Amino acid sequence: MEIRFSKRAESFQPNIFNILNEKRAALEESGRKVYNMFVGTPDFPPSQHVIEAVCRASENPENYKYSLGDTDELQNAVIDWYKNRYDVELQRDEILSLAGSQEGFAHIALALCDPSDIVLVPNPGYPVFEAGPFLNDAEIVYYELDENNHYAPALDKIPEETAKKAKMMVVSYPLNPTCTCIERKDYEQIIEFAKKYNIIIVHDNAYSEIEYDGRKGFSFLSIPGAKEVGIEFNSLSKTYNLTGLRISFALGNAQIIQKFKTVRSQFDYGTSFIVQKAAVAALNGPQECVKNQCMEYQKRRDALCGGLSRLGWNVPFSEGTMFVWAPVPEGFTSSDEFCMQLLENTGVLCTPGSAFGSKGEGYVRFALVLPVEQIEEAVRAVGEWL
Repeated sequence: MEIRFSKRAESFQPNIFNILNEKRAALEESGRKVYNMFVGTPDFPPSQHVIEAVCRASENPENYKYSLGDTDELQNAVIDWYKNRYDVELQRDEILSLAGSQEGFAHIALALCDPSDIVLVPNPGYPVFEAGPFLNDAEIVYYELDENNHYAPALDKIPEETAKKAKMMVVSYPLNPTCTCIERKDYEQIIEFAKKYNIIIVHDNAYSEIEYDGRKGFSFLSIPGAKEVGIEFNSLSKTYNLTGLRISFALGNAQIIQKFKTVRSQFDYGTSFIVQKAAVAALNGPQECVKNQCMEYQKRRDALCGGLSRLGWNVPFSEGTMFVWAPVPEGFTSSDEFCMQLLENTGVLCTPGSAFGSKGEGYVRFALVLPVEQIEEAVRAVGEWL
């Protein structure tokens, strides 16, 4: 029998991720030390009170049934957290839990876009920003982000004909992979742009709790007019180290949230009660752990960016996210080549910027998922090679 796959499936091919991961495994098997700063999976454990909440919930047989929706307890926790943290008032019909923001971005275009509708996607940007709309047959149009403009959206450079046809626009700050933030005035301009051209904004707010040097992250929904034009995704994965539990939220415009909820009901039976209990414990519990964790990420950032800069590799200090975005040193033809050479010669594993779009070429991304001492070791290894 000949298996014929869809054109969509055929468009996804093995890439540098697979090659680098295989090389990592081979090096480790041979006894080489590998400094794995490849994937953004936090190495911090969840808080003990969250673990205990999960343990208690797992002992109740009723919690193994379909939830079919979000409990009042969870919605109240989200409402209180958004009010306390961002001074944003949310209503119950403006909240929907998701199996992670990745899943949200993979499916939101099902609720918003018809085939060939234009979705504006940042370049460079996180891969699922384009993969989700692509899987839903939307047309991807990139708005390019320039380092010289601090990777902020240059709305005036989006052709008016494109803006008129656009249905949805993805925005994300602090931005993975560039590790940059934008100001409230930038969001005000985005909302004005969205109203002018009737574009729905989908904002990714995964890293508002990991900003450095005294910056205080905020919610897109705290900007006047935001709920009129869109929604945001907010994840507990990086803030509370719950990546494996897959819990985030779509929040904002009630019409969008309710339509998205209806679409998701065709393939989802609600977030597990056990996971909901974990989210409630995280949101309602002590928040000092979040601040302390951010401080630790900043120490790691300083160790990596400062250390590499002292070697003569001018690496900008990240403003936010758990990553570092670094230009490829001179003498290498591509980010893929540099990542492979870096791994083979130093054991340091990072992600090529090409994975984040054409404008990511010429850069690499490091994940701050090692303790300061190991980052300092990795910097020394780089110094012995470069």
